[in-house]
Amino acid sequence: MHAHNFSRRRWLRSAGQAALAAGWTAHILGDAIEGEARDVGKVLAGIALQVAQHNQPFTAPCILLSGGETTVTVRGQGSGGRNVECLLSMALALGGHPRIHALTGDTDGVDGQAEVAGAYLGPDTLQRAWSMGLSPQEMLTNNDGHSFFGTLGDAVVTGPTLTNVNDFRAILITA
Repeated sequence: MHAHNFSRRRWLRSAGQAALAAGWTAHILGDAIEGEARDVGKVLAGIALQVAQHNQPFTAPCILLSGGETTVTVRGQGSGGRNVECLLSMALALGGHPRIHALTGDTDGVDGQAEVAGAYLGPDTLQRAWSMGLSPQEMLTNNDGHSFFGTLGDAVVTGPTLTNVNDFRAILITA
C-alpha cells in the first residue's frame, strides 16, 4: 500500500467523520475518481440527482464525498483549473436543483495556476450568473471556471495549505 493512497482514504474518512459530527450522513464515492473534469462533473451531478429525486442509492439528506485528480483538455483561452471546471460542468447538469450544493477544491490550495483552491455551487448559481450577464456554457467551453466563480464571489481561497493529498469534492443534498 502506498502512503499516498492511505492518506487519501484517511482524509476522506476524516471528512465523513466531520460531516457526521455536524449531523449529516456521509457517503464516500471513491478516492480515485478521475477522467476529464467536465465529464466527472456530469457524472457526479447524475448521482446527486438520483439521490435527490429517488433516494437512490442513498437517502437524502446526505453528503457525497469523493476525491481523485481529474484532467482538463484546454480548448479555450479562459482561466481555470480542474476543480472549477468540474464544478461548472456539475452546475450545468444540475440545472439549479433547489436541494443540491457542492464544493470542490485542491487540497494544496491551488487549482490550476490561480490563487484559488476551488469553488462553491448552490441552487442559485446559474440564476445569479445569468442575472449578471454571464453565460455558464460559454465559460465552460472557454475553460473559464475561475472567472465564472470569481465573478459570482463563490471562489474558495485558502492560500497554500502545504499539503497535497488529492482533490476534494463534497455534494450536499438536503431533505
